[in-house]
Amino acid sequence: MRFGLFGTGPWAHMAHAPALAAHESVELVGVWGRNPDKAAELAALHDAKPYADADDLIADVDAVAIALPPDVQAPIALRAATSGKHLLLDKPVAFTNAEADAIVSAAEDNDVASVVFFTRRLMPEIRDFVASAQEAGGWLEGRVDHVGSIYTEGNPFGASAWRRESGGLWDVGPHALALLLPILGPVTEVTAMAGVRDMIHVLTRHDGGAIGTMTLSVDAPPAAGREEAAIAGEAGVRTAPNAPWDPVQALGRAIDELLAASAGGPKPELDVRFGARITAILAAAQEAIRTGRTTTV
Repeated sequence: MRFGLFGTGPWAHMAHAPALAAHESVELVGVWGRNPDKAAELAALHDAKPYADADDLIADVDAVAIALPPDVQAPIALRAATSGKHLLLDKPVAFTNAEADAIVSAAEDNDVASVVFFTRRLMPEIRDFVASAQEAGGWLEGRVDHVGSIYTEGNPFGASAWRRESGGLWDVGPHALALLLPILGPVTEVTAMAGVRDMIHVLTRHDGGAIGTMTLSVDAPPAAGREEAAIAGEAGVRTAPNAPWDPVQALGRAIDELLAASAGGPKPELDVRFGARITAILAAAQEAIRTGRTTTV
């Protein structure tokens, strides 16, 4: 499958470009970025062609891999899906329900396969945990703490403008929801509160009555940092395993799923429809923070 890579930042360098270049069933055709010099540099590292125009790259490939801020990703993904190109997107797929829903509609109308890259959800340890939890059922609550700082020395994401503006809710919130949703079920209501140092606290009510609790931050004191997840219910208390953080391996699995789906195989669980549901929950949480009221999803 011929892929075009959109984005030239740290995530494109660390995950997308090496995973695409290493995959035996992928040809990395070209790279587009908002900075032409960076696009040329990244393309040269992987024997690809730099593109000055995003639509030219869309026209030359079968699929797009996007490593860009959500508000930049969404219109490119929409144009690609409308052109019948398969989608490998980053999370969140968009900042607004309207943009996310438009991508879903374009993908469905044009028989486009899609995967949204939720890094650890694609690792075997987390997949097995989720599958086992789904089989057991009867869960009353779920808790995810995803608390850290992107502003420590050497962290490549600290310079990300959209992460600085949108914080942990939109950056690590998608990862937390990607774990809770398949276990607790669809979200019907959200309430949330923001504290100092980007400490975001979110409560979700799920369709079967379970409650999810998320604590999120990308600007917490290092001593307060933690990544923990647990569920509780009729089967007891289960703690999610510590899966390795290996974005290249995880993205390779996402590519495998996309290739299989494009050939008529099963639709990936983490597709744009799933990504749009997460955008809806995050938008509701943002509204709850703004108004101080519970918001319906």
